[in-house]
Amino acid sequence: MNQRETERVGGRAHSARVYDCILGGKDHYEVDRLAAEASLRAWPGLRTSMLANRAAMRRMAHWLATEAGMRQFLDIGTGIPTEPNLHQVVQGVAPEARIVYVDNDPVVLAHADALMRSTPEGRTAYIQSDMNAPGALLADPVLHRTLDPTRPVAVTVIAMLQFVADAQGLVETLMEPLAPGSHLAITLATADLAPGSEALAREYTERGIPMHLRDRAEVEGLFTGLDLVDPGVVPMTSWRPPAGEEPPATTTNMYAGVARKP
Repeated sequence: MNQRETERVGGRAHSARVYDCILGGKDHYEVDRLAAEASLRAWPGLRTSMLANRAAMRRMAHWLATEAGMRQFLDIGTGIPTEPNLHQVVQGVAPEARIVYVDNDPVVLAHADALMRSTPEGRTAYIQSDMNAPGALLADPVLHRTLDPTRPVAVTVIAMLQFVADAQGLVETLMEPLAPGSHLAITLATADLAPGSEALAREYTERGIPMHLRDRAEVEGLFTGLDLVDPGVVPMTSWRPPAGEEPPATTTNMYAGVARKP
């Protein structure tokens, strides 16, 4: 990493770029590669779990667009584009769907064109914003030009809340102004499901990416005031696996859940 790049990213790893590195992408820096290598040493199942997380995202997005009938999506902590992206899943069901992606990493911004390739009938937009400042995000004019706040919105926070100290406060702030019928979809790291997750969390934290693992009761608490959709909060491979298929035996370190705002 050259000096200019170091200054731009603060000399610290970023969760989106570590994710990209582990999945074999090319949009990361040396500091992210070192963090990825250390994380895999701490818990070798991390790559498999990340792939399972992408699959869970696709199932959740498809369910939201089909059974829940959602046509507006707000994706928090988007990460570096990895196809199929959320808009490709939901616009494959409903070409008129509108999606706003949000991330704070300038590398994601550099690839935002991949997130903007909407169908003619729909629309996608990208906002560079810090999820720890949800008030600024909710006031962003791009958000209001793309989504209609008087209609339901599906908020997806995939593999991000483990990097937020006050996850409850963030979720409540995001959901409070949304219309009834809006949905919240979450995947979130836990120590309940995979030995080694605590060591993984320490590696992330020591490299400048504080990771907060939460147990099942804490994850369920994030849906307080919302109506959980079956099967509730479950290991992400068990969240509505394809019809006729048993959840894979893969060990993962995340819970998944979707809920509706009454």
